[in-house]
Amino acid sequence: MRLFLLPISTRQSLIYCQRINQQLSDKTTYIDKVTAKASNTWLSWEKKDSGWQKKVTDYGNKLFQRLPYEEWGLKSIPPLSARRRSDEIDGKDEVRLEYPELLIEPEKVLDILKMYGSNEKQAFHSKWLWASVIGMPISAPVALLPVIPNLPFFYLCFRAWSHWRARGGSQHLEFLLDKKLIKISSSAILRTAYTEAMMDRKLRDLDMEFDDINLNSSAEPKIVPLRTEEELLLSRSSGALIADYLEVPELAVEIQRAVWQVERSLKAKRELQEEKAKLESANKAHSDQ
Repeated sequence: MRLFLLPISTRQSLIYCQRINQQLSDKTTYIDKVTAKASNTWLSWEKKDSGWQKKVTDYGNKLFQRLPYEEWGLKSIPPLSARRRSDEIDGKDEVRLEYPELLIEPEKVLDILKMYGSNEKQAFHSKWLWASVIGMPISAPVALLPVIPNLPFFYLCFRAWSHWRARGGSQHLEFLLDKKLIKISSSAILRTAYTEAMMDRKLRDLDMEFDDINLNSSAEPKIVPLRTEEELLLSRSSGALIADYLEVPELAVEIQRAVWQVERSLKAKRELQEEKAKLESANKAHSDQ
């Protein structure tokens, strides 16, 4: 099992698990069958040109984009089964974690992993797992409506499964940390990928700043808001670049989602600071009169 710790900003990092040399079980579980069936159905709906099924997937994908990237990352870590526990303790299934050392100090790696594998994380996902389960019977009567599928019920089923998987990923990570089974190493590939991705982001930021200067060259100077200490390290296009370097195609969408969410969060903080700066300036001007 191969873990990646990928900094999205100077304060937030995404954890992602790539399962290598995965052994296929002779017996497929019921949850695996339901998950596979749901995934295939969703993909078939996405391919439709129009209709309610296409609209459902369009709205659904926008909704999935808003689900916390930390939850998606934990879901990538498989639940801890008895066989997996034994294989990891015996060294049959080696667990490696790679990270870009230039962006995360080695002594902070374990702190980030402990945050993802904490009791607080597990309690959070347990709480919302049961909240989703409790909500299922309430949404069940929608199934009585003709033609229209019971989307609220299916969504709650998905959220229950999602929180269950995220909790399982956190518990697995906690086990690995307790047993000291994770081999942590810096990655030269990630260092190169991040260098290129961050350079690309800096160039994009410079272009935007020059455009802003040209558009507002004759305008009155604006109040410059205080910059937050946290800074975004990647752009949305960085996901494909890093995924290509690591040869993990499915990682691209995970990074893109994380960047989108952190970008929105930092933007909201900046706007709040701007409002506070304007308010303080107005109050000061009023007091000087």
